[in-house]
Amino acid sequence: MSELKHTVKGVDHVAYPTFDPAATVKFYRDVLGFPVVHSICAAGWGPERHPDFIHFFFDIGNDDRLAFFYYFGLEPFEGGPQGDSYSRFAEDVPVFFIRSRHLAIHVDSEDDLMEYRRRLDSSAWPVEMQIQHETIESIYTHDPNGYMIEITRALRPVTPQEDLDANLTIDALVDVVSGSDPSMAALLTRKAELITERAAAWQQEQEQKEMVTR
Repeated sequence: MSELKHTVKGVDHVAYPTFDPAATVKFYRDVLGFPVVHSICAAGWGPERHPDFIHFFFDIGNDDRLAFFYYFGLEPFEGGPQGDSYSRFAEDVPVFFIRSRHLAIHVDSEDDLMEYRRRLDSSAWPVEMQIQHETIESIYTHDPNGYMIEITRALRPVTPQEDLDANLTIDALVDVVSGSDPSMAALLTRKAELITERAAAWQQEQEQKEMVTR
């Protein structure tokens, strides 16, 4: 586990290119209700042959922003039939791989989640999936640029034990992928070894915390 001091405060912004700024604004501002909070008109900016562009930002809560670049005169790039404005993939690329790159936005309650479902289902971009998985419930759709967007709510708090399990899992994963034959079975075996190695120290740490809080 990292002992480095953690000082960041969240996402300032995530940025994507768009070839359809009108539909992008309609989706995020007019359907989802995310206000436009900033824009940059960049003319003659950057190195030689860099096109003029607009960089515009939507407020997605908690002082975080979702941003897009629209480059004047730039046409969509050729590629395979799958993917989005940023990457085009061939037919044989698995859809689960393509969808693994997505943006998830958090809401606080089931009512909030269902309100966003209502907005999307009443638009040109209806919800494609609604799934409960582990500690969250999510709805998914694709925006006008082909980017997968997830809106999610917590079903319950994540426990300290689950945080510990996550660190054990990632440490085991790092060890296993460094070997010659990474697999889920190898990861679970290595994770069990790490649990055995660290159990005594973890128990002692918990006992010390309990003594401090008494």
